[in-house]
Amino acid sequence: MAREYVDMNVPVIEMRNIVKKFGNFTANDGINLTVHKGEIHAILGENGAGKSTLMNQLYGLLRPTSGDILVYGKKIEMNSPKDAIEAGIGMVHQHFMLVQPFTVTENIVLGTEPLKGIKLDMATARKNVVEISEKYGLSIDPDAKIEDISVGMQQRVEILKALYRGADILILDEPTSSLTPQEIVELIDIMHNLTRDGKSILLITHKLKEIKAAADFCSIIRAGKYIDTVDVEQVTENDLASMMVGRKVAFSVKKPPMEEGPVVLDVKDLHGMDYRGVEILKGLNLQVHAGEIVGIAGIDGNGQTELVEILTGLRKGTKGEATVNGVSIYNKTPRFGFNHGVSSIPADRQKHGLLLDFSVEDNLILQNFREIPYAKKSILQRRSILKHASESVQQFDVRPDNCEKRAAGTLSGGNQQKVIIAREVQNNKDLLIAVNPTRGLDVGAIEYVHKYIVEQRNKGKAVLLVSFELDEIMSLSDNIDVIFDGRIVSRVPGAEADENELGLMMAGGKKA
Repeated sequence: MAREYVDMNVPVIEMRNIVKKFGNFTANDGINLTVHKGEIHAILGENGAGKSTLMNQLYGLLRPTSGDILVYGKKIEMNSPKDAIEAGIGMVHQHFMLVQPFTVTENIVLGTEPLKGIKLDMATARKNVVEISEKYGLSIDPDAKIEDISVGMQQRVEILKALYRGADILILDEPTSSLTPQEIVELIDIMHNLTRDGKSILLITHKLKEIKAAADFCSIIRAGKYIDTVDVEQVTENDLASMMVGRKVAFSVKKPPMEEGPVVLDVKDLHGMDYRGVEILKGLNLQVHAGEIVGIAGIDGNGQTELVEILTGLRKGTKGEATVNGVSIYNKTPRFGFNHGVSSIPADRQKHGLLLDFSVEDNLILQNFREIPYAKKSILQRRSILKHASESVQQFDVRPDNCEKRAAGTLSGGNQQKVIIAREVQNNKDLLIAVNPTRGLDVGAIEYVHKYIVEQRNKGKAVLLVSFELDEIMSLSDNIDVIFDGRIVSRVPGAEADENELGLMMAGGKKA
């Protein structure tokens, strides 16, 4: 662990009595935080607790209403990210800020490009990028375009951007929310490499396992208030969860025995290509019955994305068939699928799940805005829309309270996810396709989401669950289908699932 490198006498960051208000809403209420050199310090809190708001003040994206920020003991006015960068602070945001058509090197040096005379010296830039990446174990292809690399690799580029600019203190905002389990392990190794070199890391997260695996200390925030700072080695995951949500949290999902109904989703010999035009689905077969949750377990890149996009009308298949209640949805539009019983929680909430500039109340009726009671004779009925939104916000614990008229893009990532889940669950379709439904959610919110997914199953709906969280797949699924190389290679009853055996099959091995 990194703790042996910590000098407890030299705080690199001190945030004293930080208050941040937005109108009448207090996002941070007198928060104190101290971080030392070579330390991985986790900031734990529920969605909307104020974690990102606090870190955005440290990085100069927001200014405190009151309170002081000290870096290496010196008080600094963080008026912009430029001030933070000059103080040696870098931030990797939850939603990356990269130029997709540019190369890795071009993104890393953007705005600080070395010159040879009056011309850009990209050869030197590339050499410097490679040296930094090798030093910290951030293996990347400096010439690859961002649009052609994985999410995990894009995150490495963001970290390299901060290091290239001389950051000694890194803020990582929900860094594992879109990563596969393998990429999470690699990221934790990278964080430890950085702290061994004397860097300090602030890790904003609500994933308890990752805090236990990565962090030295953890500060807990609840509803904008500071709760405590703990030595991670001295507390359990249950302790952290209780401090975060203020109550005991159930980590297991209770559900009655499955009552299997007729086949709802039937996929036969499905073939499809990825964005490069390479065949990735190679004759996939899949069935989901009414009253059943089927989980898809697999390493990212084995066809899960293409399968979901074909089923939801976002991508065309090249061969095969897919029906819902006997009606073909193969290569039909998203609206056709919705009208014939398909609802979905998409993998990318900002790209496919929400209109960020629209209000929460409007996002909750995106598919139904022409229907009664939300419209009469093509005129929107604002009172009915607001009533529906207020009930949904309360039922699904979307924060902050009374956010119905706020733009969805102003909510935290986890609360954006709750808006999508509220909409799709309440659409009451026969098939719910849920892709990483708890991505970006804290353990308290995960408990709620799992309850609603199981509730759909108990009502006789069919649920197709695609998740990179193997614990989630094993906990929720009645049956688990393992996907490898574009095919379903095995089906395992959820009650009999073994993590090691599933991991072996996900990598192409055979069940013992």
